[in-house]
Amino acid sequence: MVETLQNLALGFSVALTPGVIFYAFVGCVVGTLVGVLPGIGPLAGISLLLPATFGLDATRAIVMLAGIYYGAMYGGSTTSILMRIPGEAASVMTCIDGYAMARKGRAGAALAIAAVGSYVAGTVSVVALMFLAPPLAAFALRFGPPEYFALLVLGLLVLAYMSGGSMLKALAMAALGLLLGMIGIDQMTGYFRFAYGVVELGDGIGVVPVAVGLFGLAEILATAGLATPPAVIKPKLRELLPSRQEWRQSAWPIGRGTVLGFLIGIVPGSAHIISSFVSYAIERRLSKHPEEFGRGAVAGVAGPESANNSATSGAFVPMLALGVPSGPIPAVMLAAMMVHGVSPGPLLIKQQPELFWGFIASMYVGNVVLLILNLPLVGVFVNLLRVPYPVLYPSILVFCVLGVYAVNGSVVDVWIMLAMGALGYVLRKLDFETAPIVLGVILAPMIEMAFRQSLAMSDGQYAILVTRPIAGTLLAVGGVLALLGLKPLVARGLDWRARLALAGKGEERL
Repeated sequence: MVETLQNLALGFSVALTPGVIFYAFVGCVVGTLVGVLPGIGPLAGISLLLPATFGLDATRAIVMLAGIYYGAMYGGSTTSILMRIPGEAASVMTCIDGYAMARKGRAGAALAIAAVGSYVAGTVSVVALMFLAPPLAAFALRFGPPEYFALLVLGLLVLAYMSGGSMLKALAMAALGLLLGMIGIDQMTGYFRFAYGVVELGDGIGVVPVAVGLFGLAEILATAGLATPPAVIKPKLRELLPSRQEWRQSAWPIGRGTVLGFLIGIVPGSAHIISSFVSYAIERRLSKHPEEFGRGAVAGVAGPESANNSATSGAFVPMLALGVPSGPIPAVMLAAMMVHGVSPGPLLIKQQPELFWGFIASMYVGNVVLLILNLPLVGVFVNLLRVPYPVLYPSILVFCVLGVYAVNGSVVDVWIMLAMGALGYVLRKLDFETAPIVLGVILAPMIEMAFRQSLAMSDGQYAILVTRPIAGTLLAVGGVLALLGLKPLVARGLDWRARLALAGKGEERL
């Protein structure tokens, strides 16, 4: 403990130098802007700005790239809350209740809770990163393809079970997302499948056009179909900050989201995305008023926002402690460290303590910078809601098209967004949740790859998925959740059979 505090003091002596603070600030500003723009997520932002770090020393370069990473996690919540457009995939769940709060005139409160939740989660998870990195990273290494497959399947089942509506409907939407996610070139054989000759679909259907279409465009279509558009919101200054009741309602979700996000972040995959979905589902299941979710529940903003920010710190655990990236973003960060002559792994802490502890301390500094940077901007952002709908909605549509096109420079992505917008509108009318579709699209390539790698390991024996202890346990938990979720449907079916039988006996008596 004393040694850790001494090392942290060494880290702050590095992180509080003017040069490092400046690049932490630059990273947070750029990350926030990257998160706000739909389509330009943290992966694209870090990849594009990696060459800009070549003239810097290793510490400043890594601090700046990390600032972009967790800055983008917060920035994505802004357009999600104000316009129902997810700035990046991890903000999908924030759209649901964040936008509903904005429609109630509580956009300022939602933005403030997202900022504070992000700060608390980021700070607490950095403390956990500092103390728990080596043992947790060692545990994460025990996950092979079978365990990874089981974990991803469990994630889908948890989301379906925790959803407020029918589990069958949620699983149907997740299955649709999985089918969409399988379009493109087969990762193991190179076979071009389900693309019908459209070359642009070789990389598969992107998450950005799907998410922006299902949420942003569908909202525009739904509002355009109203006889009278909603009244333009003109929030007052005192409404920009959360009330005491809203702070109380957000306290436990922030705590749960922080712990959940950090633990999920350690496991390989798109952790910051999965953690926000799971956090939202858990908050709705634990809530005393689940009917409020989707209509402006504070916990629906606080939980997912805390989870996705905490997961960013969790993702650094295997990267720093073992040199093993837990997803595409840590992989780019790992490449950046290697470009600057740094070899992440067990020897990093001993060989370059200034870099390791300076990076840890800079994350404290970065979270404070994000809070200072974004809380004063709440009032500026909320003024967007004062724009009349005939002006705002065409602007949002242009914003969506430009954001989606900018990702790959592909018109096909724009058409996918339009198709998803129409599909989202129809599904909303039929009372289906669209969030599981996005999760299915994200997880489909990872689930398929893990499944096929598992079969390759076992020479085609499916038993490997249940005979390995961790994988078998995770699948068993998923099976129990599926049975619990489908129990009401079975009971309803038996009830109908009993009624039909009684009706038949009544006819016989007549």
